[in-house]
Amino acid sequence: MAADLDAGRNRRSKELLMLIPLLIFLGTYLVLAIGRLPGFRVDRTGAAIIGASLMIAFGVLSLEEAFQSINYETILLLFGMMIVVANLRLSGFFGAVGAWVVEHAHRPLPLLCAIVLVSGVFSAFFVNDTMCLVLTPLVLEIVTRLQRNPVPYLLAVAMAANIGSVATITGNPQNMVIGTFSQIPYRLFVARLAPVAAFGLGLTIFVIFLMYRGEFTDQRRVEIGRQRVRVNRVLLWKSLIAAAVMIVLFFAGWPVSKVAVVTGAALLITRRVKPEKVYREIDWSLLVLFVGLFIVIAGIEKTSLSHDLTALATHFRLQQIGVLSFFSVIISNLVSNVPAVLVFKPLVAKLPNPFQAWLALAMSSTLAGNLTLLGSIANLIVVERARHAVKISFGEYLKVGVPLTISSVAVGVLLLR
Repeated sequence: MAADLDAGRNRRSKELLMLIPLLIFLGTYLVLAIGRLPGFRVDRTGAAIIGASLMIAFGVLSLEEAFQSINYETILLLFGMMIVVANLRLSGFFGAVGAWVVEHAHRPLPLLCAIVLVSGVFSAFFVNDTMCLVLTPLVLEIVTRLQRNPVPYLLAVAMAANIGSVATITGNPQNMVIGTFSQIPYRLFVARLAPVAAFGLGLTIFVIFLMYRGEFTDQRRVEIGRQRVRVNRVLLWKSLIAAAVMIVLFFAGWPVSKVAVVTGAALLITRRVKPEKVYREIDWSLLVLFVGLFIVIAGIEKTSLSHDLTALATHFRLQQIGVLSFFSVIISNLVSNVPAVLVFKPLVAKLPNPFQAWLALAMSSTLAGNLTLLGSIANLIVVERARHAVKISFGEYLKVGVPLTISSVAVGVLLLR
């Protein structure tokens, strides 16, 4: 009898211990979903830090296990890319190229195409958020001076940046996570997902044209005066050479994180730019968010939940990339794409074709950013930077975002099959 009581107590104790990491996980992701902890000044990064600390405090993970759970390869890749992009931005490169291309578009539709092309192509290699920061004020100034409706052009900046970033491992943070976990070579990743990005950029032009026909059927010639963009020529050439060498090495098969961080370090060797200027360009809170989420996910992987993932995947038929993409789009819009990718991480490894599943996850979690105004940081950057001149409502965004996301994800699924 006493043995039975002890066994019952031990079982209940184990169940409680399994419940703790699940509650920490749910609490962390709830704050990620709503953006802040109600009644407190706790943002998404704070939630990740608190969640990770609770996993350690309750003994779900030891300090050593917590350190081991952090994927330093991803952190180094993201950090190195931030330094490279910071130098290119400080040199005036993005602004100069954007201004030159936009100046040579003399009608509304070519202007739209130029914006989509610049935003999409550069986002593929230099992180989508950066292109939104640089292009938004430039595009807003041009279309305001021309007395055009700024909304479709600003939507083009955000949506093309999201779609273009699908193409490469270095296009956005979630692709960097997937690249390091999957170990898919850079050029193979590009070979499979660049066509998805290309079709997606074409769809962006088509859907925006369809929704704002009155703006683009006007065939009057648009004359755009030359934009003044400050350029630091020495830093520009130095950054361009470094970036070009980095991309060549990516395609040559060198370790992506190693190349990125060494390139970033090389660019810090300078007599012209104060290092503080570069450090201000680095998104430190995003790096900390990654560290916290790695630990939270490692904690949940220690529960019985991880053992049920195969049955869960089979039940929902997640081995079918269409189904996986559907769930990825939904979860990415609930908790943001990086946390969504980390949720799928233990599950993808249990699928029959992990290679295809990782690519489908990269495609769908990124394209999911175009569904709603809150779907990606790139969208919010555009809206916030243009807020003083034009208001883009949730509904206004939705009428383009919904058809574009559905069509681009459908094309992505077909191409990956």
